[in-house]
Amino acid sequence: MRSGNLFVISGPSGAGKGTLVALLREAVPDTWISVSATTRAPRAGEVDGVHYFFKTEEEFLKLAGAGGFLEWARYNGNCYGTPRASVEEHIAAGEQVILEIEVQGAFQVREKMPDAHLVFIEPPSLEVLEERLRNRGTETDDVIRERLDVAKVELSRKMEYDVRLVNDDLQLALAELVAYVNEQAEDTRG
Repeated sequence: MRSGNLFVISGPSGAGKGTLVALLREAVPDTWISVSATTRAPRAGEVDGVHYFFKTEEEFLKLAGAGGFLEWARYNGNCYGTPRASVEEHIAAGEQVILEIEVQGAFQVREKMPDAHLVFIEPPSLEVLEERLRNRGTETDDVIRERLDVAKVELSRKMEYDVRLVNDDLQLALAELVAYVNEQAEDTRG
């Protein structure tokens, strides 16, 4: 019997976190990707409870005040957070719960759930990261510079994580991530 676990995946924008998490979901059948709550309005096609839990600011802050989030922050005037109850339910059901969140949020989670496994995804170099961001073709030069500045701060904290994976070869990084998740799920030391 596999035990439920919480995995927090962080790393700079462009490191490949989203791609690895999507592939992890396919490779490890008992994974559950946490759904965040937000106060921003739903975009076209977004479904409450699937893409986000959409809350009013009053609902969100009330839940935050009651300790209902493992982590939360305000970005661009909207609140985003990880609902504690749904994460705990899926862990109790024996699932491997995945949170893909910012570095600062990862350490908020670690404070509330010390058994969480923190995984840092890093690019092979800042030059490769910049190239990936530019190849997306979705950000201006100013946004890319901002993302690279944030990446330097995030990379400075990578040694505080349980595991660090360099996403240079996607298949190798995925194999290492899958192995780590499976190892923790099958660890019966409790």
